[in-house]
Amino acid sequence: MDELTTLTDVTESATSKGEQTRELILSTALRLFREQGYGKTTMRAIATEAGVSVGNAYYYYGSKEHLMQAYYDHLQVQHVEAVESVLATEKAFVPRLTGVLRAWLEVSAPYHEFAGTFFKTAAEPKSPLSPFSDQSRPAREASVELFRRVVEGSDLKLPADLKAELPELLWLMQMGIVLFWVHDDSKDLRRTKALIDRSVPLVDRLLRLTRIPGVRGVTNDLVGLIRSIKS
Repeated sequence: MDELTTLTDVTESATSKGEQTRELILSTALRLFREQGYGKTTMRAIATEAGVSVGNAYYYYGSKEHLMQAYYDHLQVQHVEAVESVLATEKAFVPRLTGVLRAWLEVSAPYHEFAGTFFKTAAEPKSPLSPFSDQSRPAREASVELFRRVVEGSDLKLPADLKAELPELLWLMQMGIVLFWVHDDSKDLRRTKALIDRSVPLVDRLLRLTRIPGVRGVTNDLVGLIRSIKS
């Protein structure tokens, strides 16, 4: 039993040390991306700054792209944690969605300075860093699931087919806000916050119009268009 306990302790210690090394490499990379720009930062520079060998850096992250995917995942975890109180206390759609979108601004704030140079790479259609790429699928699906929680826990009454498609549409809305955020140089991101605060009530009004019988045909056409594009 003592030998088994010792082996378990050693394994847990090695795992803990590995996670610490992984987190150190990621945090170092993100800092260098902010200071030097994504394009100018090399894996060797990240390894040197983190105090690990280049081989060790590549062991945990196969490339800079893998580091950015880890950043996507890390940011998504932070975003989910930041919105739990809003989703637990708000039922009205407008404050739920506004809270989720504004929370993203808060957790992303430390990376705003290098977002422009990074976006040049992410904007390439075939880039693995594109939010639409296969490599970005886990973070994308996690974000869509978060918007599904926004919709399902709200007071919105929608046709079932539109309700099923809405979370992904809200994710696309967030992508548009992210693009605006990248270029926003206003103090305290005033313009991006105004965009969120003014666009969310408009989305809410448009969605509630879909309950009107005469609008039902337009809603069906919209859902059909969305599904044809996705297929």
